[in-house]
Formats: sequence, C-alpha cells, structure tokens
Amino acid sequence: MSEWHPTACMLCENNCGIEVLLSADGRHIEKVRGDESHPASKGYLCQKASRIDHYQNSIDRITHPLRRTEDGSFERVDWDTAISEVAARFAAVRDEFGGDKIFYYGGGGQGNHLPGAYGVSTQSALGGMYRSNALAQEKTGEGWVAGAMFGAYARTGDFENCEVAVFIGKNPWHSHGVARARVTLREIAKDPKRALVVFDPRRSETAELADFHIQLKPGTDAWALAALLAIFLDENIAKEDWIAEHVSGFETIRPLFSGLAIAQYCEWCGVEEAQLRALARRMAEAESVAWYEDLGVQMNRHSTLVSYLHRLCWLVTGSFGKAGAQFVVNSMRPLMNSNPSLARKSPVAGDALLGGMVPCNIIAEEILSNHPDRYRAMLIETANPAHSLADSGKFVAAMRKLEFSVVIDIAMSETARHADYILPAATQLEKPEATFFNFEFPHNYFHLRQPIMNPPADAEVLPEAEIHARIIEALGEMPEEVIGLRKTLEQQGRAAFAKAFSEASRKNPAVMRLAPVVLYRSLGATLPKTVASASALWSVAHYVASREPESLRRAGFVGEGADLGDALFDRIIESPRGLVFSVDEHEVSWDRVRTADKRIKADLEQLLPAVRDLANGPEAVTSAEFPFVLSAGERRAYTANTVFRNPDWRRKDRDGALRMCAADAVRLAIEDGGRARLRTASGETVVLVEVSDRMQPGHVSLPNGMGLDNGVAAGDVSRVGAATNELTASGHRDFFAGTPWHKMVPAQIEAA
Repeated sequence: MSEWHPTACMLCENNCGIEVLLSADGRHIEKVRGDESHPASKGYLCQKASRIDHYQNSIDRITHPLRRTEDGSFERVDWDTAISEVAARFAAVRDEFGGDKIFYYGGGGQGNHLPGAYGVSTQSALGGMYRSNALAQEKTGEGWVAGAMFGAYARTGDFENCEVAVFIGKNPWHSHGVARARVTLREIAKDPKRALVVFDPRRSETAELADFHIQLKPGTDAWALAALLAIFLDENIAKEDWIAEHVSGFETIRPLFSGLAIAQYCEWCGVEEAQLRALARRMAEAESVAWYEDLGVQMNRHSTLVSYLHRLCWLVTGSFGKAGAQFVVNSMRPLMNSNPSLARKSPVAGDALLGGMVPCNIIAEEILSNHPDRYRAMLIETANPAHSLADSGKFVAAMRKLEFSVVIDIAMSETARHADYILPAATQLEKPEATFFNFEFPHNYFHLRQPIMNPPADAEVLPEAEIHARIIEALGEMPEEVIGLRKTLEQQGRAAFAKAFSEASRKNPAVMRLAPVVLYRSLGATLPKTVASASALWSVAHYVASREPESLRRAGFVGEGADLGDALFDRIIESPRGLVFSVDEHEVSWDRVRTADKRIKADLEQLLPAVRDLANGPEAVTSAEFPFVLSAGERRAYTANTVFRNPDWRRKDRDGALRMCAADAVRLAIEDGGRARLRTASGETVVLVEVSDRMQPGHVSLPNGMGLDNGVAAGDVSRVGAATNELTASGHRDFFAGTPWHKMVPAQIEAA
C-alpha cells in the first residue's frame, strides 16, 4: 500500500497541513488530501493545494549554479566556483563601498521562512544594514500602528468564538488567513445569533454571505471607518467604561470624531448612513467582535491611516483581551519588529524603516540615484521583486545598475534572469521548512515540515542553510568557536552545549550575530540530516521558553530554563505533522500589552493630521485620461502566489481576465470574453475581459499571480495573463509606510 507523507501547503499564510501520495519514482505528487491530524487545519483543504506538484516540478526549475557571461547568457559552474566567486565579489563591494551598501531582499516566501535566518547571517557577515521583503509591501504600516498602540503586534481576532466577524479589504473565501476559512465563514453566516460584516467595493464571495456588506467606493475605507467611529460617539454606544479602564489618550482624539459630519463622510464613501448606523448598533450590542484587515486596504490609499482607524474601532467596541475578540498571540517568532521608533531611515530617501525594512517602493529609486550612499549590491532570496514590486521595469533597471547581484531560488524567475549569479535552492519539500505565520489562539501551533521528496536525479541543489554557511566560510567570517561547540555537544550533551554557546557569545559577539549558521555547523551536524537545516530553531525555542514559559507548560511541556527550551526544540523536530506549543487564556493578551503604562494608546500624534485631512474629502484619483480604478492583484479561485509558475495548474480563468461591470462593458462596446487594451501611466497590455456583477461602475480588477514568463531556460518564452506591476507606479504609495497603492491604479480601457 502506498504511503501518505505529511507536509503543508505553501500557498497562503495558513499553511494547512496536508498529506501527499508520491509517484513510484518519488519525483511527483499524485494525490493530495487534508491532514486530519494537523493541530490547526484538521483536515481542511481548499482546491489550490491539490496542485502543488506544479510547485515541486516547477517549470524552469534551476538545478545547477549559474553565472552570467559577457553576452548576457548564463553558464553552468560548480558549487565551489560559485561560492568562492560570490564571496569574493561581495567582499569587493564591501571593501570599496562599505558593507552597508549590500542590500538583502527576501527572508522567506510563503511557508518558506527558515532561509531568512541564514540570509540575515550572510548580510551580517558582510556588514549589511538594509533589507526588505514582501511584508514591506503590505504589513509595515499595520505593524507600526499595532506597536505604537499596543507595544506588540496585535493583528487578528478570534473568529471561531466571535458574535460579529468583520473583514476589511479581505475576502477570506479565497485569501483564507483564518483557519478553516470557508467552514468558519459558513458557520458564522448560518447562525442567526451571529453576524458577518464585509467592507469591500466588490461583491466578493465572502460579501455574498455577509449580513452587512459595506460596499463602499474604492479607496474610501478611511472615510467609512471614521464615520463608523463618529456614529458610536454620536449615539453614545461606545464602551466608555471599558475605554476608561484600558485606553490612554482617547480624550485627545474624541473631538476628531464627535463633531464629524457623518452624512458627508457616508456620501463620500458611497455608503448609506442608515446601514452604517445599523452596523454600529449591532456591534454595540454584541458580546464580542473580531476584526481582520488585509491587502485590500493595506495596498490602497490611506493604508496606515486605515490600520489606525480600524484599531480605534476595536476600542469603541471593547474588542480586545476576551473570547471572540482581538488578542496578542504567543508566536514562535514575531512576524516583524513592532518597535514604533521612527529613528532608522533609508540612506538615500530618508524614509523610516518600519519593522526594520526599507519600503519596497523606494528601493529602485535609491539604487538609480547618484547618491553616494546608494545600494551597490543585492542578495535576493526566495523572492521575485522584478515581478512583485510596483513599476517592475524600474526595478530591473536598478538591478542592471548594481555592481553585483545574486539570486537564491528554485526557478528562473523574472528577477533571477537579471542576476549575476543564480544559486539553486532545494524546494520546500526537499528540505526541512517552517512558517512563522502562526497566529492561532488560544492554542497556537508550529509546524516543521520534514523533507519528503528528492531533487531531480541530475540536480545539484542545496538548502539555504548550507548555501549561506559556505558563503560565510568563504568570506572567512565563520567564528572559530564552531569547532569547540560541536565537540562540547558531542562529548557532553545539550546542557553543556547551551552553556558553552552562551559563554562563546559573551566572548565573541560574532557567535550570536551569526547564530543561525553557527548552530547549523555545530548543532546541525549532530542532528539527523533530514532536519539539520532546522537547527536555527534551537535559539528560537529557547527564546520562546524564556519569554512565555507558562504558555508552554499549559501545552504540556516540562522543565525550567534551558531544559524547557530543549524540550520544545526536540518536540518540534520530532513532530512532522506540527504541534501545539502554546496554550493561553484570553486574558493573557493584557500581559502582552507592552506600552509604558500597560494601556492601549489611542492618540498617535503622527497620524492625527491625516485624520483631520479627511474632512477635506477624497482627492480625485481618476481623470479624463484615466477614468477607471484598477485593483491589481485580486485573489480568485485559481490564483496563488508565484511559486506556481506553470499556468497549466489553473482549471478556471487561465488567462486571468479583467473583471468589469456590465454597464462599463456596454459603454466601451466590449463583450464578455472579448479583449481590451488596458493602459496606465506606467504601461499597457491587452487583456481578456470578464463581465461580472461583482464590480461597481468604474472599478475593474486583475488577479494576482499572473504574467509570469515561462520557458526562459529553453529560450522559448511564453506569458499567460497580465504582469500587473508593469502597470503600477512606485510613486503611488502610502505617505507614512510607503506601501503601494496596488488596489488603486488609475487606468484607461478601450476595446481591442
């Protein structure tokens, strides 16, 4: 009988547990099913996960190190040559321009997060200071707001137990983000004692289930949320006693909303005032409200302001620190740094590094400048910024201006095509891998997936841990303490190793600075080969054990200090289906509020001017030349992140049609299934059109994950669908976080 192998999906942040059945040669995934033993997904599966063989056997898979030649093509080189030359060229940039001119982009794609630890080690060994990744396109504004208000990354809510569920700019039917999303949505929608609320200009699949669909005009979420806050104060239904006990600075912001012109704000956002008042009353009478904002607002106009107004709504509804409300999770590792300090700036534009990351929309601008502190080299890992960042042509031009660039990836991506060296990595199914998107509460889980497949027979690929360890060794930066640490571990055991590691870190700061690769070369050498790359989790496990020991003990772990950390680490590497590592009471979230006075801070002075500016009404985004609003990157049934490069995986909507309403199609004389020329200030393309009753007049959308160039290695390049970031502009970004306006692109459309 064939064996089912446990692993996890890598197509969204939930990373549901799955089981796969392999072909006889072990090279292909023949069947996929939900893993009923998984502690979070419990057998749940959406249609996308069934196609993950398209990831494992990626079109244009890179199987050997490649070096760019003088004519622009690539030639195969061996690993020793690649590593020595990469290290030498990075060192040359460091020595001539300074290590701070070497930029690191990446740190983990969906479900592929361990490379980030090792990549940062290489950056540190080179003296690098600046980095970024996809989070800086989405979450940094939200992360800063949460850090400023709560002192922690307070992000999402308890949708299993809430009375009212609110989704802002999110369609969890397709984007998930909530465990067992479709099951949970149906349960809420069918229960007459509960209510489902969706803020979305589209009639999404989730909105179709909603009791309250706030179908606002595109990009006007800030006015809708401000009006909702004003209604709570106007009708005296805010949780005033709760606010008085738990919130500081609310009296400072109260006047901004108590006198607000509610009717005018509703008109601006296209929402009936009566509907918004009915929603406020339903929330006010509820025992609990759970909230979730996502890319529909985080890649839109006023994204950081919306994150702030959204959290103020938590306060007037008392939505924190109880069952069915918002919480602060005990994560294995924080998704990002939530330090609200704005002191660190990018070297050229001087923009704040929220979450420690350079805003994605300014990276190319900083490189293309003639500023003496511009970035001179890049290490890009498990990421595809030449496709995923706004105005992708500008990023390609920036790569060409660099002195040197290296891409670590599994496939010939749009970014890899422009690198000087491409280093081929093992896939997520050929190495141990994990996700740090673990936000379950009160029972939180962690899943280290172990390798279940082998690379192609002729492939020479390595896990990222090995790639980075070799680069650091070639640089001459690997701490010599590694040898002694390994001997201590082999001869005296884990307890002695922990003490030796601490002592070595005290004497030589490089041991801690390069801890992931030090652990990989010492602890990793004594672990089974299948989990050696997970050795960086040892320090993570000890950090969690020291920070939240009671949460671990409630989950069944025994021990004190280092013993508790070792117990967690051992269970992680011994649990191929994942494990619950943390169990909490809802009230523990209050202990994780880490503001100075342990109260939620309501008055964020940096954002108050933007609140006041709302009174001037929305600024025009469209024009006579560009009369449509394009939302670039809609989630659909058969779209996913770009780890699926082969378009054959899609069973529906293979071309990624442009959706528009019937009235617009008639006016433009475009039939359903016809073609349209779509133009923006940045570029143009011809797209298939789908006439859809989900769209408002003047609002059109394109899906994510399209427009990838396939067949590059064979020299027979083909593309299916539109590459949306050839249409977006890097200058269209949030004033505070620099996050892009991908969902708010002025566009022109005509029949083609």
